[in-house]
Amino acid sequence: MLSVTDLTVSAGPRTSPIGIVRGVSLGVDQGEILCLVGESGCGKSMTSLALMGLLPPGARVSGGSVELDGHDITHLAPHRRVRAGRGKLAMVFQEPMTSLNPVTRIGWQIEEAVRVHDPDANPTDRARELLEMVRIPDAANQLSAYPHELSGGMRQRVMIAIALACRPRVLIADEPTTALDVTIQRQVLGIIRELCDDLDMGVIFITHDLGVVAQIADRVAVMYAGRLVETGAVAPLFRAPLHPYTERLMACLPDPAARSKGFATIPGSAPRPGEIPDGCAFAPRCPRAQDVCRGGEVPVVRPEGGRRALCHFPLAEGETA
Repeated sequence: MLSVTDLTVSAGPRTSPIGIVRGVSLGVDQGEILCLVGESGCGKSMTSLALMGLLPPGARVSGGSVELDGHDITHLAPHRRVRAGRGKLAMVFQEPMTSLNPVTRIGWQIEEAVRVHDPDANPTDRARELLEMVRIPDAANQLSAYPHELSGGMRQRVMIAIALACRPRVLIADEPTTALDVTIQRQVLGIIRELCDDLDMGVIFITHDLGVVAQIADRVAVMYAGRLVETGAVAPLFRAPLHPYTERLMACLPDPAARSKGFATIPGSAPRPGEIPDGCAFAPRCPRAQDVCRGGEVPVVRPEGGRRALCHFPLAEGETA
């Protein structure tokens, strides 16, 4: 349903642009959840904003294409997508209190989205139906609530309900569970999985939490310094990562059995846009890096099963970086 090819997002002067997202290619099918994973600042959120046509001032799509159901929407502003009948791409943001209007009842906020995207529906009835879809109890009465009267988990469900108003073909969720406790996080993940299956829509779930990935993902795309360094189905990728960055990310997960050991870390930090080195951007932090990694093109490793990685020295199964 959604096909992204060589997407590039740049900022700064056109004569000397700074690459923020660099040649990203990915696809999402019906009923599939693709998790986009990586450290903060690696370009995950900027990729999602580019897909939505919501890039901040100064940033622009400078290359590649975004197609939804075979239609090119790369440079269509959101309101033009709706008018053209191509507004079936929705997004749930990380912090609902920065997205919801604090002085407006949530019912009106949902109804506003319904009026734009589903003008033939009864706004109030549809708003109640959407709240019921995201498992908000006593939905009819909750329509009159203000955002501050709801818990964090309930507010996030309201954001999902607003996103569903356009009957999306693809839903982008940008770290929607980061600020929630683990019990509520599990409930929200269950709702997203259920909606994906019931509505047969695709989901791009952005996170830095590999535990969340293991719970919800069908496929995983690992991002570093604006590029996808590894993609593949979740089970084989977790069992045997190919890229040293993926393996190091997984090694940073806490191990309850190793009580006496400290936390594993990746030395250094991810490069900022405009400071990305030639060759493999992970080379300065990679224990396997050699001279060939520090210049020129990085080869694409394509093993069987749809796996893909950008690395000169990919890991063999069972090997660690």
